[in-house]
Amino acid sequence: MNRWGSKPSRRATIIAAGAVSALALTAVPITASAAPGGNACANRNNNTIAKIMECVTAEGVHEHLQAFQRIAEENGGNRASVTPGYDASVDYVVDVLEKAGWNVWEDTFDFEQQNLPLLEVDGTEYLSGYFLGSAVGQVTGHITPVDLSLAAPANSTSGCEPGDFVGFPAGDVALIQRGSCNFSIKVENAAIAGASAVIIFNQGDGGADRMDPFLGDLQPYQSPIPVVSASFQAGSLFASGTHTATIEHYAPEVHPQSNVIAELPGRNNDNVVMAGAHLDSVFEGPGINDNGSGSAALLEVAQNLSKLKPENTIRFAWWAAEEDGLVGSQSYVDRLPQAELDRIALYLNFDMVGSPNYIFMIYDGDESGFPAPVVVPPGSVEIEDLFERYFTSIGEPYDDAEFSGRSDYEAFIFAGIPSGGLFTGAEDVKTAEQAAIWGGTAGAWLDPCYHQACDTLNNVSMKALEVNSDAIAMSVLAYSYSTELINGVKGKSIPGGLNLLDPAGPQGTTPASGGLAHDHAPVG
Repeated sequence: MNRWGSKPSRRATIIAAGAVSALALTAVPITASAAPGGNACANRNNNTIAKIMECVTAEGVHEHLQAFQRIAEENGGNRASVTPGYDASVDYVVDVLEKAGWNVWEDTFDFEQQNLPLLEVDGTEYLSGYFLGSAVGQVTGHITPVDLSLAAPANSTSGCEPGDFVGFPAGDVALIQRGSCNFSIKVENAAIAGASAVIIFNQGDGGADRMDPFLGDLQPYQSPIPVVSASFQAGSLFASGTHTATIEHYAPEVHPQSNVIAELPGRNNDNVVMAGAHLDSVFEGPGINDNGSGSAALLEVAQNLSKLKPENTIRFAWWAAEEDGLVGSQSYVDRLPQAELDRIALYLNFDMVGSPNYIFMIYDGDESGFPAPVVVPPGSVEIEDLFERYFTSIGEPYDDAEFSGRSDYEAFIFAGIPSGGLFTGAEDVKTAEQAAIWGGTAGAWLDPCYHQACDTLNNVSMKALEVNSDAIAMSVLAYSYSTELINGVKGKSIPGGLNLLDPAGPQGTTPASGGLAHDHAPVG
């Protein structure tokens, strides 16, 4: 596991205004007063922490969430990629930003939409999921199970070894259970054994994510045979070895999709402070927490920073097709030449920041809670440290979220760009210990409506929106003045300083597996 240095000393770093240009950190708690009346926030330069904290409010965020809810209701109940609801969401974001005076453009790319495959067994259709890297085509064949483990706790190594396929009848459809090794290994072993297609059914050893049909990724392996998923229940039914399946994995359809990008030019246009949130919902619902919350918070911050004259350029992004595999952000980074990537000082990601049964979490850049499954770019630790100081200064306990790359910061960290972010939880169950710290309901999901139709306006916490929208505003404003602690580029001191306490430290309540990371890239 690769760690890039250690966290700075816990003593406060005191940097005077004037000649020295790093972030000014002093041991004085943040306080915020009531927002000024009328249009004062929209018309003034909110160039200090005190001013921006006055103006960014949960009520302002909620107004944008109401707009996203209306858009979903008028467009089939969702704002998913390649739907009128997503297009209307783009139009709304562009309109808000243009009225606020930002430089705005739509970053359009070709999105390959993968439709759900056909899985028909003995004439009955079953819900299935696609695999990126699967062959396209239709196959009919007898189902042969491969080394299954159906009894609890269902610890399966099905298909992980070539020996699992000894005696496998060539031309049959291999029924393989999820677990223990990468999907690509299972499929390659099946193809070598002569399987005509593969059904990988869920493992059956946990929550919905280990029971239901799922989306998978075989890449960079390209399977020579079709591969589809099934639920644990369906796979258990097929396991008798007496069934015949018809499988069809379809070719993707190409549709243009747009990210929304907005900039506030700085004096140093070669040092860009970037923040983003995905704009799309899942098809099942309007996506008000996931991820209307992050999108709306960025809009609220953008409106209240519109009169700022930043030292560094601020760039915000609203990403397309995150729910389809982080497609919009990956496409954006892939299309940037190296010189443009080098201009990005850091990237901040805000995905699900208003969960109704929340806990406050910060991406674990220093790996104090979890070893990261990715290389953590230098500078990411300092981003985590800033958020930790903020939560400590307002008296809110916080915890680690695995620095996993399982949201739109993945492409940025793979490009070596320092990254960080905030998260309030998805389908993980709140423990009694967490309920004692943050309140809420023990035994319930942190977001009880995660990826469901009930992810509506009733599915957000106003307190979580207030705390996290202020944290977003604080971080963007601070880095708009200087990123010296992140990438060594000197800027200038923020007026009035950035008054934060030493971090109190995470609560240590998140599971050792790091399972609280928002996951849109299932690969094994």
